[in-house]
Amino acid sequence: MPIASLPSRYGIGTMGKAARQFIDFLSEARQTYWQILPIGPTSYGDSPYSSFSSYAGNPYFIDLDDLAEEGLLKKSEYAHENWGADPGRVDYGLLYQKRFSVLRRATDRMAQVQPAEYQEFLNREKSWLNDYAMFMSIKQKLGGKALNQWPKDLRQRDPESLRGIKRELADEITFWIRVQYLFFRQWQKLRDYAHSRNIQIIGDIPIYVAADSVDVWANPGQFQLDQDGMPKEVAGCPPDGFSADGQLWGNPLFDWDAMKKDGYSWWIKRIRHQMRFYDVLRIDHFRGFASYYAIPARDSNARGGRWRKGPGLEFFEEVSRRIGKVDIIAEDLGFLTPDVIQMVKDTGYPGMKVLEFAFDTRDTGSGYLPHTYARNCVVYAGTHDNDTINGWMKNAPKSSVRRAIEYLHLDPKEGYHWGMMRGAYESVADVAIMQVQDLLGLGTEARTNIPSTTGNWTWRCLPGQLKKSLARKLAEWMELYGRLPKQSAQDQTVFYHQ
Repeated sequence: MPIASLPSRYGIGTMGKAARQFIDFLSEARQTYWQILPIGPTSYGDSPYSSFSSYAGNPYFIDLDDLAEEGLLKKSEYAHENWGADPGRVDYGLLYQKRFSVLRRATDRMAQVQPAEYQEFLNREKSWLNDYAMFMSIKQKLGGKALNQWPKDLRQRDPESLRGIKRELADEITFWIRVQYLFFRQWQKLRDYAHSRNIQIIGDIPIYVAADSVDVWANPGQFQLDQDGMPKEVAGCPPDGFSADGQLWGNPLFDWDAMKKDGYSWWIKRIRHQMRFYDVLRIDHFRGFASYYAIPARDSNARGGRWRKGPGLEFFEEVSRRIGKVDIIAEDLGFLTPDVIQMVKDTGYPGMKVLEFAFDTRDTGSGYLPHTYARNCVVYAGTHDNDTINGWMKNAPKSSVRRAIEYLHLDPKEGYHWGMMRGAYESVADVAIMQVQDLLGLGTEARTNIPSTTGNWTWRCLPGQLKKSLARKLAEWMELYGRLPKQSAQDQTVFYHQ
């Protein structure tokens, strides 16, 4: 359940009352985990996997009602605004136009109160916070232009130009800093509430960062950039049976040789920061640490790319040495070469299994069928990039649907979605994660994302959809399939580690 998909009257899900109510639902349903999508500030296209920062939180997720209860807002300043015509969809354009003016009122009032812990926040987050606030302020000044369109002196962080910007945009920089203070304070309260109900949060970190991000602007030496600060090659996937041109993601690639020289400090800092948000961390595109696909930056498709060697196991050994034990899920989906399979095995991290992938009649050896699972894995019926179960049953090749019905003994009277989820819950996989849309039995109209298309990430749960009867049924199933939480969230250990 993405934060954005929670119910609210103000256009998008937030970290407020609805989030706490969802945690209550999970607790009553005897669940252990709530998995979310990345929570960084989203860029053009609204994808949580394309963020302006690896460290900042999304301002849209700040709950307005909670701010009003603190005296930082008046309800009349936001409650009667038009936040979108459809309560089941996020209107990101409307949010961009209206949300920040409301947050400015809150930060102005915050300046009058000046919370005692604000200075502590500034000191604790200074390694990234000032750069982020300046990046966002410059972007606003330039009308939202992407980093590669900035004037060269600002793009390359000319010291004199930055000093001038600090003076000129001082108030704007302070605004972005205060917004992050409000986000971090609300997030900590939400995470504390989850722990009080014995719910752990599984977060998600994309392997790559956006080209238009403070990560690239403030740390150019960590990426494969030319002397003008532009990517030499970019990330993507090679052509396959699904796409003749492959996938051109456009993210700048890491300079792994430079990173290795300082003990991967940039990555260590990034992971350590993420673990302040989450209890378990899913690393997206895990295979990119073994080998990654590099495409010339000027190419219009991915056909001209080539595979390059990544840092491999030594990277994760360094993470373990510097940070200690971190619960990590390896997103190891897609075509896996022997080096990737071995790296996942050597780390001891659980990989992912997706039931919707198991019934492709062209592939009988993928390892997604439940009878092939080892315990140390996480099974999903489908992920945010897949159709819902009922959508898949309607739209997948008929041969695949027939195979799923036969293998899982699916019964339309029970509901195909319940039958497929049962197949995951009764498997030996240590952890089973379902999409809320599948718990609700929704179709393709509720799909979160269709890769390589626009207009995604908009689905929202409606108030009242998550009923107590659904929580009771899930709780009964958790008992039936031996998935009841055994320990408190703070000391629970689920995954095997070598």
